[in-house]
Amino acid sequence: MRVDPLKIDTLLEARWVIPVEPAGAVLHDHAIAIDQGMIRAILPREEARLQFEPRERIALNRHALIPGLINLHTHAAMSLMRGMGDGLPLMEWLTNHIWPAEAKHVDAGFVFDGTRLACAEMLQGGVTCFNDMYLFPEAAARAVLASGMRAGIGMLAIDFPTAYASDPDDYLTKGLALRDDYNLHPLLSFCFAPHAPYTVGDKNLSRLLTYAEQLDVPIHIHLHETGDEISNSLKSHGMRPLERMHKLGLLGPNLIAVHMVHLTEGEIELLAQQGCSVAHCPSSNLKHASGFAPVAALAEAGVNVGLGTDSAASNSRLKMFEEMRLAALLAKGQSGRAEVLPAWQVLQMATLNGARALGLGARTGSLVPGKAADIAAVDFSSLDLAPCYDPVSHLVYAAGREHVSHVWVNGKMLLRDGELTTLDREELLHRAEFWREQMATGVIAVHER
Repeated sequence: MRVDPLKIDTLLEARWVIPVEPAGAVLHDHAIAIDQGMIRAILPREEARLQFEPRERIALNRHALIPGLINLHTHAAMSLMRGMGDGLPLMEWLTNHIWPAEAKHVDAGFVFDGTRLACAEMLQGGVTCFNDMYLFPEAAARAVLASGMRAGIGMLAIDFPTAYASDPDDYLTKGLALRDDYNLHPLLSFCFAPHAPYTVGDKNLSRLLTYAEQLDVPIHIHLHETGDEISNSLKSHGMRPLERMHKLGLLGPNLIAVHMVHLTEGEIELLAQQGCSVAHCPSSNLKHASGFAPVAALAEAGVNVGLGTDSAASNSRLKMFEEMRLAALLAKGQSGRAEVLPAWQVLQMATLNGARALGLGARTGSLVPGKAADIAAVDFSSLDLAPCYDPVSHLVYAAGREHVSHVWVNGKMLLRDGELTTLDREELLHRAEFWREQMATGVIAVHER
């Protein structure tokens, strides 16, 4: 008996489908069936044409379809501070440039505009989900929804007052209220986001841990970023920051430890034993001369390592393809072993590992039936990607943002032939220039000091 084709929303056909699960798989001349925002099937192109009747069929005959990239650590709104105070160590940069500028200029409007600017840049680079930590997170959430992206929104915690909140209780109250407002939204998830061990005390960290355990949400924190952070912790607390976090009970599967540059072998083993995740930000670490995270050792120990850009202020770019390439090359150079972090593993770090860290591994991070259709298409037709013997290798070592042609989140196309569909490029440029003019006087004053 003849069976009529199943009606679906979209059928994506491509030269390659690289699902990430199973690891290292490359499917030639396959198609992805999408309906109601979900991946329904992945199968050979000709079989897909027989089984499905799509409302839209998109043939990408020179492309690779990959899971949307996941940026595991950002301060998205700081795109409006891109290039501010370059060439400085981290704490001098924060104390003399970033924090004064934030105190004078950052409000909900700044965060909304800056986050939209970051979303546009990330979408053009194949990013479908990012994990954010910044002031006025409710404005960031609105910006994310305006873009159509997926994001983990940080419920910020700092011990000192800012324009956003007056004290630890105020930060917590506002963060929990935001989560209550958006907790059921399919594109938003939430983390507690204590800034760092040197800006959040034991009492506040312990309280956040209690709430994180009750709500089953991750804790996203800068940790072991610089040598000074560790030496200052030894002076103030008589122990290294990671030991302090362990004594407080924060180490566990819900911890996303950002940077983790300065680690001993014992600390790497401890992270693995406790099931922690690490957000590796190679460009930011290099720009601030913070050091080289032992990523090869972390991965070999079984630590879940994802990739992040950090902010455009500390990186200047929100380009995950660049982070993949740097992560791979630095690991090889640091370890002296060319075989460490093969390309498939680095792509997994930029996709599935990030999803797992955010508690979203069942929803996104790989191309699997039943998961959300969060997909990026990479065009392999340009001369700088020819010839291609291994598309996964090309994704890590040769491809870049300029090769991303299409992006879907929850089945909705947010980038078509390199053009944004939900965000207005000219408006974003206008708002960026507005904020540059607003901040120019304040930045000059900070430099003069």
